[in-house]
Formats: sequence, C-alpha cells, structure tokens
Amino acid sequence: MKPGRHQFPSTSIALRIAVIATVALLAMPCVVPQSFGADDDAESQRAPVDDDAAESRPPSDDTMDRAAALQALADDDVAIRRRGALRLADIGEPADVAPLIEALRDDDPIVRAIAERSVWSLWSHSGDDEADRMLALGAEQLASQRLADSIVVFTGIIERWPAFAEAWNKRATAFYLAGDLDRSAADCREVLRLNPSHFGALSGVGLILLKRGELERALSYFERALELNPNLSGVRSHRDAVRDELARRGRHET
Repeated sequence: MKPGRHQFPSTSIALRIAVIATVALLAMPCVVPQSFGADDDAESQRAPVDDDAAESRPPSDDTMDRAAALQALADDDVAIRRRGALRLADIGEPADVAPLIEALRDDDPIVRAIAERSVWSLWSHSGDDEADRMLALGAEQLASQRLADSIVVFTGIIERWPAFAEAWNKRATAFYLAGDLDRSAADCREVLRLNPSHFGALSGVGLILLKRGELERALSYFERALELNPNLSGVRSHRDAVRDELARRGRHET
C-alpha cells in the first residue's frame, strides 16, 4: 500500500505514532503482493481520496467536547462527521473506538480515513505520558528499520505496562520484520487477548500464517480483519489472492 496523499494534523503524541506506524508498516514484506497496523504495503488501508476531496479535510475543532464529537459521528452533515472523527483522536477514550470502527463504513472516504487514524491514535494512547513517549520513540526506530533498538524499547514498555496492547502490536511488527515469526505470533496473540477488535493484529496473524503456508487459517484472519475494517486494501488483496490460490488448488485436485 502507499500512504494517502492527504495528511491529518498530528496534534498529539498518539496521533503522531499512528502516522509513524502507517509509514513503518508499509515496509513490511508480504508473500502475495501490510502491516500489523496501518495496512498495505501500502494499511493505505483507506479508499483513495482525490486532491479536491483532500482539500475538504476539516480543521481540528478544539471547541468540540467528547460528547459532541461522538454525536457528530452520526450527523447527516458530512463536514460535521469529519470534525467529530478528527476531534476524537485528541480527546477520545478507549470506549470511543467502537463508534469509530462503525465510522469505518461511512459513505464518505474522508470520514473513513479520519476514523481509522483516530482509532490508531486511541490505541496508541496508554494513559501514561512516559509510556506514550517511549512508544513514539520505538515507532520512529521501527520506521527507520532500527529493529533491534525498537524491540528493546517496546519490551521496556511491555515490562512496565503489560496491559498496553499497542506496545505488543508494535513489537510483533518488529519481530516480523526481523524474521522471528514465532515471537511475532506470540505478541499478536497477546494483542488480541487485550484488544479483540485490533484489526491490525488480526491481519498480522494472517500474514504470519501466509508465510507458513497455512492458507485456510490465513484467510480466516484476513476476513476477520476486514469485518472490522473493510477499508484495508492490502488485506483485501491478500484475502483475494489466498482465495484464488485455494480455488486453483481445489480445481487441480479435482
């Protein structure tokens, strides 16, 4: 996948991490033409947005409180939905991930893109400033392919804040890039234990299974990821390729 041409305001450490994660995970190798996060060798996971639409991106609305932002997600006015989704990246709480995941099915591609960024922002916010700073450092190292350094940082976070699912997810990605599929898979399992809605970890397990040649199990994980986030274009490509290969094998066997 390739990063979208539009850029969203990075008004918090968590949102910066979400953007860094998108870039870092683009480098992840794949077997059939992603990431444990911001999909696609490519993630990007969102529908293409043309330049004119990108110019319609809403400004950050610092006057909107959390209740108003949540209410805005269901507004008939697309501009209000965009502002609500963007505002939740800064002031949202973990419980707000559920309505943002619903917004991943919005008719407007910019709402979907902003909602996805906001989901990543909330997942990247631990509630502890030091943990968030460490995650940002590790994400920067991951983006620059300093895998060993990033694993040390993510491990430090996990040791101090073991319930922080995104630290496990980032370390899973680093292990995957380093070729350690067993440790990557173990970390993905921990992510999903802590956060069953983590479509990035689901797609990550799918990639690991794909590398191992377990196509039917990989297909199941790709489909689960797409049920949560249908905008994952890279995951959809993997799913379709696996389906085609399974169908080809079935025809060959008969």
